[in-house]
Amino acid sequence: MRSEPEVTPKESQPFSFSVGTSLDSRQGRTGVISTPHGPIQTPAFIPVGTKATVKGVLPESMKGLEAQALLSNAYHLYLQPGPAIVDEAGGLGSFMNWPGPTFTDSGGFQVLSLGVGFKKVIAMDADTFRSDEVIADKKERLAHVDDDGVTFKSHLDGSMHRFTPEVSMQVQHQLGADIIFAFDECTTLHNTRSYQERSIERTRLWAKRCLVEHGRLTRERSDRPYQALFGVLQGAQYEDLRRKAARDLGSLDEDGITFDGFGLGGALDKENLGTIVRWMCEELPRNKPRHLLGIGEPDDLFIGVENGADTFDCVAPSRQARTSAVFTKDGRVNLSNSKYQRQFAPIDDSCDCYTCTNYTAAYVAHLFRSKEMVAGTLATIHNERFIVRLVDQMRFTIESGQFFDFKKEFLGRFYSGNPKRQAT
Repeated sequence: MRSEPEVTPKESQPFSFSVGTSLDSRQGRTGVISTPHGPIQTPAFIPVGTKATVKGVLPESMKGLEAQALLSNAYHLYLQPGPAIVDEAGGLGSFMNWPGPTFTDSGGFQVLSLGVGFKKVIAMDADTFRSDEVIADKKERLAHVDDDGVTFKSHLDGSMHRFTPEVSMQVQHQLGADIIFAFDECTTLHNTRSYQERSIERTRLWAKRCLVEHGRLTRERSDRPYQALFGVLQGAQYEDLRRKAARDLGSLDEDGITFDGFGLGGALDKENLGTIVRWMCEELPRNKPRHLLGIGEPDDLFIGVENGADTFDCVAPSRQARTSAVFTKDGRVNLSNSKYQRQFAPIDDSCDCYTCTNYTAAYVAHLFRSKEMVAGTLATIHNERFIVRLVDQMRFTIESGQFFDFKKEFLGRFYSGNPKRQAT
């Protein structure tokens, strides 16, 4: 595994971002995010540990596969074990024995999924229908949005709860992550244009309230490490709304409190992902980092990096691993297929992860067939390392001037049976 020089955060700046090498004629760049718990070399993939754990994998293993930071979910940790317990434990990193930087999202996406029952599918078809009362088939609406906040029913026990921008900030400050996100309304691509317009204004007003509460809590908890607040941009597939959201949040200033970075959020049309990311990045301050929320497929990561995103998170590598789907340089394969019963070689002979270094595909395939718990662990270690390393390679090739050659070579092989995705 390639090592990088250690970067020490500036003593006078508990959080900072510096731009490194820029990608020719594109928004993409390398950089360094400095946090109280260490630096993040960007572009970087941030694995998701929803409930303060990457399912089935020890934090020590995540460090071993060179994850630079982990992201947890404020909604889930609010419900269980509760932010007060995480706070008493010394914050998220201490609670989960993770020494590096941490992120928590605001719970805005969970409001979307509770409210309409859709998963995070960026290939959602924006052209099929329009409705402001959209809800997935056979799903109950568990969340209701108004201008002040969101009332929702716990998926665990059915109890009722209320999130406002202020509550989201209070929860995330107690969780203690290095990077936290403003509370936003995450719409679907099926909402009408008029609803999207009302929604981005609601999100803008919530963002102002988040800045005010964040400033208050930062002063009140001055003995704790500084937490950076990212504003979240919405606007669905509409160029004017995406650009407006970027300008609005990029210029917000509440008594000297501004956003430290930005989350590029919302349901995204896969066919137009790069264009939508570029719209936002063209409007945002260049000297602040941009996190593309919920993106983890290889072609989407290339698109995101090329168009200006600095960091990414997604549950896909671990979720797919638990179903025996693993990444290789020749594409995603399923270890449950009979051909892998006798593959007495690593899952991917070019992979340097713990799984590929120590075990054969045949052994991991056997574990899945035998329904052994360690099957998901080994597959997850492999998938997370594959994606972490892939984005690291994007960073290295931006620096060396070979990004587009690497992109062409990688996608040409990974999607060899899909010419459309090869040409991403």
